[in-house]
Amino acid sequence: MPDHATPNLPSRGFDKTVAFYVQLGFETSWHDQGWLILERDGVTLEFFRYPDLDPAQSSFSCCLRLNDMAAFYRACVESGVPVKTTGWPRLHSPRKEHSGMTIAYLVDLDGSLLRLVQNEAVNI
Repeated sequence: MPDHATPNLPSRGFDKTVAFYVQLGFETSWHDQGWLILERDGVTLEFFRYPDLDPAQSSFSCCLRLNDMAAFYRACVESGVPVKTTGWPRLHSPRKEHSGMTIAYLVDLDGSLLRLVQNEAVNI
């Protein structure tokens, strides 16, 4: 396995976190009293317990760099995550940003922001 990093995100309750992410195609690969790991197509998300988190005050975020961001975005829509600008969970539609990257945004039920970034072929 190549070097990699995985985001560590808060969860007010692992059962609700699992239920939300399973709808997006994730599967549980580890779960105990204090830690949860979910995986989908090579993407790993790790969660720690944070029962007192106020989602409106959350500043947790990460980037998911995806080979097929559009397919993941569709999975979010099909699972019922609403496309709207306030509240949580929610989605923001994909768009080409000033950086030239195509990015969509997912805010999960605990207020964590997941930037959904389309991988681009890069010539170095």
